[in-house]
Amino acid sequence: MDFAKLTTQRGKDMPEIPWNVHPMPQLRRERYQILNGAWDFAAWEKTQVPPAFPQKITVPFPPEARLSGIDGHFPEGYSLFYRRNFTLPANWPKGRVLLHIGAADQYAEIYVNQQHIGDHLGGYESFCFDITQALQPENTLLIRCTDDLNDRTQPYGKQVLPKKRGGMWYTPVSGIWQSVWLEWVPENYVNRLDISVTQTQATVTVTPALSGTVTLDSGEEFPLVDGVAEIRPEQIHLWSPEAPYLYRFTLTAGEDSFRSYFALRTLEVKEFSGIPRLCLNGKPYFFHGLLDQGYWPEGLFTPPAPESFADDILAMKRLGFNTLRKHIKVEPEQFYYDCDRLGMIVFQDMVNNGDYSFFRDTALPTVGMQKRKDKNLHKHEATRQAFLAGMASTVNQLKNHPCICYWTIFNEGWGQFDSDSVYPILRALDSSRFIDTTSGWFRREKTDVDSRHIYFTPWSSLKPSDKPLVLSEFGGYACSMAGHIFNKEKAYGYRTCTDPEKLNRDLERLYYEKVIPAISRGLCAAIYTQVSDVEDEINGLLTYDRRVCKADEATMAAIAKAIEEAYRKLL
Repeated sequence: MDFAKLTTQRGKDMPEIPWNVHPMPQLRRERYQILNGAWDFAAWEKTQVPPAFPQKITVPFPPEARLSGIDGHFPEGYSLFYRRNFTLPANWPKGRVLLHIGAADQYAEIYVNQQHIGDHLGGYESFCFDITQALQPENTLLIRCTDDLNDRTQPYGKQVLPKKRGGMWYTPVSGIWQSVWLEWVPENYVNRLDISVTQTQATVTVTPALSGTVTLDSGEEFPLVDGVAEIRPEQIHLWSPEAPYLYRFTLTAGEDSFRSYFALRTLEVKEFSGIPRLCLNGKPYFFHGLLDQGYWPEGLFTPPAPESFADDILAMKRLGFNTLRKHIKVEPEQFYYDCDRLGMIVFQDMVNNGDYSFFRDTALPTVGMQKRKDKNLHKHEATRQAFLAGMASTVNQLKNHPCICYWTIFNEGWGQFDSDSVYPILRALDSSRFIDTTSGWFRREKTDVDSRHIYFTPWSSLKPSDKPLVLSEFGGYACSMAGHIFNKEKAYGYRTCTDPEKLNRDLERLYYEKVIPAISRGLCAAIYTQVSDVEDEINGLLTYDRRVCKADEATMAAIAKAIEEAYRKLL
């Protein structure tokens, strides 16, 4: 089948070094070197290094993406070999050199100058190795990646084998799909930063427990003693989508120094008129949001440019939205930084693994059969442990970002197991955010919210609950835009609108007749499907190539204002 080769505006002209920005905005040191760009590449069924590297690949795009220069998927279990030479910048002083890889799907082996440095398993988290001892004046970096979608043990999200692609399942990725970069650090350096906040102060903790100084950009200084700094700014500015204030600071500990930031904001559940509500900064707040899959026509998992994230965020803010549900994918930290600084709340999903059954996990629950015990579901121990490991890495990697207000553990029963025991594991990792244990259905006891999906079931199912009521998926109205369609033969959505005018009329009816009346029944959040089209799915408010916004800004802004007014009246 011949699919349209759509391209976003930022994918038209690519620089020699793509994604040439610092990949860690919350721990930014001055000395770093991006290794993105052209690498030697070879793929074959053997594990040993191939005798030749006949192709070039552009990192950080996965080989399945057009922007990689490969534009194809290799058989499952094949070895993908990446090789490039590098020299260190001449002005780097004596110290340590760290090699960072933003993400590689799903198993990676690292060699520097033929010396084995280390391995990593897990396709959605960043990892790092100290390569100092292996360095020479001229260096060769070799990375071997393997991925096997036939093995459902590791988290894989919305990826399927190419022959099974379609509908809500997308083209798979493999290998490196985020930036590869080097960083200079002194002999004693901070390797972990943890930030916790209230409405009046931030606690900054570093590992190892070094001492030094935290200096806000305002000039205020606070001591870092045995790894801990208590920061009480003179001027209090609370973070929200309407006022996304960031306190930027420099942390200095011995020879180590880096830039970072925090925001002051709190999350809690309070009752108002006998109904539990989600609160931001002590006040009830309606989370008016969209599902965000994070796929791009020319880059798949990887946007063509770091600015692409801000383009999407700002487009959705113009439509009046304040929340994105990052759906079954973990993004580069640039995405979360842009949400932090631009003011967009994130509901962050964990990445599903395990087997999926359309009949069990989608068809029956969609028509109302949503009660199912999960203690003995998906009992394969290795799969359970892989999910828990992925959950822990997601939380530890992202929890300093103020934009993230909500974690989703299981989505629609897919891979769900013993959710009442998983909830306290996540709560121990992060005690500060809302937790949606079972998004959609198969609800159990331990969760912070009553989370529902409505595509075909009656809206009368949104009833008052003893927990804040969250509509974590709904809508999904399909609207085809000629010239911006990935698959002309098949389209996927939950209701068809023949043109943007009908789409906007239907959106008005949906929000005014269904969503807003549900606020009086306890509705605290509503997540419409979705930000953009994704391959066969044409239910986005943007086309897949982001060239056309199907939603009318004035119409959507009026809906957002009506939601705000309805919420304010009840409270």
